[in-house]
Amino acid sequence: MSSLLHDAAPDFTQPIAVLKHCHGRIRKQLATLEKLLEHLPQHGADEQARQAAGAVLRYFEKAAHLHHDDEEQDLIPMLRATAQGEDAAILQALAPTILQDHKDMDALWQDLHEQLTAIAEGTSTTLSDSAVRRFVASYTAHMEREESTMAPMAMRLFSPEQMARLGQAMQLRRGIAAPAAPLSPALGQAVADLRKDYGQASLDEADVLDDPIMQFTAWFEQALKAEVNEPNAMSLSTVAANGRPSSRIVLVKQFDARGFSWYTNYDSKKGADLRDNSYAALLFFWSELERQVRIEGRVERTAPDESDRYFRSRPLKSRLSAIASRQSAPIASRAQLEQNYDVVAQGAGEDPARPDNWGGYRLIPERIEFWQGRRSRFHDRIVYERQEDGSWARQRLQP
Repeated sequence: MSSLLHDAAPDFTQPIAVLKHCHGRIRKQLATLEKLLEHLPQHGADEQARQAAGAVLRYFEKAAHLHHDDEEQDLIPMLRATAQGEDAAILQALAPTILQDHKDMDALWQDLHEQLTAIAEGTSTTLSDSAVRRFVASYTAHMEREESTMAPMAMRLFSPEQMARLGQAMQLRRGIAAPAAPLSPALGQAVADLRKDYGQASLDEADVLDDPIMQFTAWFEQALKAEVNEPNAMSLSTVAANGRPSSRIVLVKQFDARGFSWYTNYDSKKGADLRDNSYAALLFFWSELERQVRIEGRVERTAPDESDRYFRSRPLKSRLSAIASRQSAPIASRAQLEQNYDVVAQGAGEDPARPDNWGGYRLIPERIEFWQGRRSRFHDRIVYERQEDGSWARQRLQP
């Protein structure tokens, strides 16, 4: 039903060809899914069906995500930095659709994942015809969009140095290139020369609002309107008791006059840091708008009833994951992690309570800086600082 051997792929000196080859493998897995629909009613979860289901699972659980990351983290940003004129307009319209496709396909995959896992284990013969058809149709249309626009554009616009950089990033993502290997002189110079000249907008003292939270709200609404990729994603930097900083991406879930809130495990690395040092920094970066916002201040836990409300609003599986995971603690294997989840899922019911070690944090801002990219690195920077009486003072900073 499906060959478990991989066809010979082009090497990473031809990164666009590698991405196209991935599409070919995706199409084979989609064909296997469709054949499995026909096979199961006649033969059940026999050895052939179990192997086919396992092959599809392995591909879409790992390789497909690597392919999406290639596009989201490297190909699309590189195209955005290079495309001009009509190419830039096409990319501006297309990129949000490509990124949304990835999210939609991930959501469709969740239903198929559970069904295919049971088939691979021989415990079920159920495979939803409608779920398979939607998944196949979504992936097929997505690949056709990319092959008719992004791939030809990259082949036409990218320099040899850019192709080399893209190929290296794809290798590193797959663990098949040595991160410590020195760059060739030509590639090293290409990295040193990387720069994008900003020029979409300006930021003047006369243009900003008196209240930085209102100014942030205005910028956030513009990011939503511009379909910025994950505008709510922010880098959270904390400092441990030994003075060592660490950063990670979290999602802001609420912002208002009180501050900026997110939710996590209180026993995680960031939770431990915040117990020792209650000051932290946030960073929003909206590359599509050439903007960033830096926020610094003191962090406190949100009220238990706020954490309860948000926890109940999450999808059931996300709640179960929060209960099952001792975030940041070592574990022997993925299998052990899945087993912990299964144990929690069997006993938690449909409305599990929020665990005591999971909840919200709120950063109460003392300093907020708005950064707008400008040409020749002569950027606009306006900073607000909270005064003792609670008011805000603002001034321009040199770039």
